[in-house]
Amino acid sequence: MDPELPEPSTDVVSVPSQPSTAHSEPDAQGPSEGGDSGTMSQDAEVDMKEVELNEMEPEKQPMNAASGAAVAGGAEKNGLVKLKVADDEGEAAAAKFTGLSKEELLKVAGSPGWVRTRRALLLLFWLGWLGMLAGAVVIIVRAPRCRELPAQRWWHTGALYRIGDLRAFQGGDAGRLEGLKGHLDYLSTLKVKGVVLGPIHENQKDDLSATNLERIDPTLGSKEDFDNFLQSSKKKSIRVILDLTPNYRGQDSWFQPAQHADVETKMKDALSFWLQAGVDGFQLRHVETLTNAPSLLTEWQNITKSFSEDRLLIAGTGSSDLNQILNLLESTKDLLLTSSYLSMGNPKAQITQYLDAIGDGWGSWALSQGELMTRFVPPPLLRLYYLLFFTLRGTPVFSYGDEIGLQTAGQPAKAPVMPWGESSDPSTAGSGNTNLTSVKDQSKDPGSLLSLFRRLSDQRGKERSLLHGDFHEISLGSNLFSYVRLWDQNMRFLVLLNFEEVGQPISWQSISLPGGTSLPAKVELMLSTKSGRTEGSTLDLEKLTVEPHEGLLLHFPYEA
Repeated sequence: MDPELPEPSTDVVSVPSQPSTAHSEPDAQGPSEGGDSGTMSQDAEVDMKEVELNEMEPEKQPMNAASGAAVAGGAEKNGLVKLKVADDEGEAAAAKFTGLSKEELLKVAGSPGWVRTRRALLLLFWLGWLGMLAGAVVIIVRAPRCRELPAQRWWHTGALYRIGDLRAFQGGDAGRLEGLKGHLDYLSTLKVKGVVLGPIHENQKDDLSATNLERIDPTLGSKEDFDNFLQSSKKKSIRVILDLTPNYRGQDSWFQPAQHADVETKMKDALSFWLQAGVDGFQLRHVETLTNAPSLLTEWQNITKSFSEDRLLIAGTGSSDLNQILNLLESTKDLLLTSSYLSMGNPKAQITQYLDAIGDGWGSWALSQGELMTRFVPPPLLRLYYLLFFTLRGTPVFSYGDEIGLQTAGQPAKAPVMPWGESSDPSTAGSGNTNLTSVKDQSKDPGSLLSLFRRLSDQRGKERSLLHGDFHEISLGSNLFSYVRLWDQNMRFLVLLNFEEVGQPISWQSISLPGGTSLPAKVELMLSTKSGRTEGSTLDLEKLTVEPHEGLLLHFPYEA
């Protein structure tokens, strides 16, 4: 009789026996007598471990646990590990931090320590903010005050361009108003602010009754053509000033003195008519021949300004006498006056006298009331006059062709044809034009007159000191015309002009400028009217020599 097996412990999980190929042999029997109980216990313990391993979560089982089940009968089962999973998960859950509840957070925030800390931080914040505010106020108070900008109209901001003869300006068989629109792009490249057009009204030579100031000459176009040109020019931001000199084809621009009363009546009506049509101003030439010219100019100026303060009146005179010029300017405000004043004598002395005479008034710069610059200025000096006119305080006024050095070729009564195309352009043949280059040629050459004109015109419109800055003549040599243009805290400009045929060394001395500053020893070169200098280079004024017929535009920064 076989001995009874010990009862299993309550901690051991019983597993139903499963058939096994290793123990289904015929000679395999139950436990043997005497001593087989130990083997039985070991087998039971192994089975118990297998059950515990199978009850584990799949991800916590050893990698070779599954392969152990497939081991052949009698083979040793390796990699079976008994893990205490439940206890480890409980410890991890106990160690996880869930944060403070709302009640606990409010309790901590209301503690005396945190209250004092918050108050201290808040106090430091406001003290820092007030300190920065006080510092900003001190900086603003102690900083130099910006100078108030002067009131400026459109003619203060750039040059004016006169087109007296439409046919000569357009060249060839052209010369009507409808063709003038095609040249607006070119005028835009010159950076001019207005074009002075005509006269283009109907005029029979020396015949007042056949002169109609309100009607376009039919050979030049119609009122519709003019309106179209007016609208096109406004889109290009170019203003249109109409020349209303009555008898421009006759001997006397204002007819006979006995007819002046009738002329005055026609003029008043024409001013109102064209202002309503949209023109931006008027030009009247040879006003010195008018009876009581100052009072008439004042009356016509009032008509123009009553329509709009943004309308301009230009008066022209052939006089070069400064007293006569000042007499015409005496009773009129914002009147631009062109004359032959600068065409005679030394420009340095004339400009100084003119500026002293007009004081704070706004001047205009031209060599005549309508002729080309080359009639008065030799070619080597043209570049100096460009630099002079674009850097003086006032409105520069040019005639078409001045920008390329167009010459009259000994025929001042006949307007020369503007050479637009190549130098061999047949439209210039027989025109008396002796220029070697055309607009097209000079546009390709960065060293041409046209390129210099465009650059100076553009630069003037960008710099406050050149637009409306103060003018201060300085002495750096007896034969040099030199002056400084400056405005408030903006870039300062020093202009040196040598009209002589020999080089002029700088006679250095301490030069005081407004605001307690002085002329620096070193300046930067913006441009020279002659080649050979490196733009942007620093020049030492003590060692500087201005070459013959050379003009220099130099600049230096504002220093408090």
